[in-house]
Amino acid sequence: MTSTLRWFKSSYSNDSGGQCVEIAPSPALTHIRDSKNPGGPTLRVSTESWAAFVQQVRAQYVR
Repeated sequence: MTSTLRWFKSSYSNDSGGQCVEIAPSPALTHIRDSKNPGGPTLRVSTESWAAFVQQVRAQYVR
């Protein structure tokens, strides 16, 4: 199933080895994987959980 998903790389990733996270949203889940290992395992969380995580990170680190 992960091969049919549209993956988005973190804006903090780059071509100089700074690759880190990619996500692929779907209606019920957000799929997360290591961008250096796209064929590797994925973590799946509910869209609500992902939104809460992103909101918490923004509140804590983005000023």
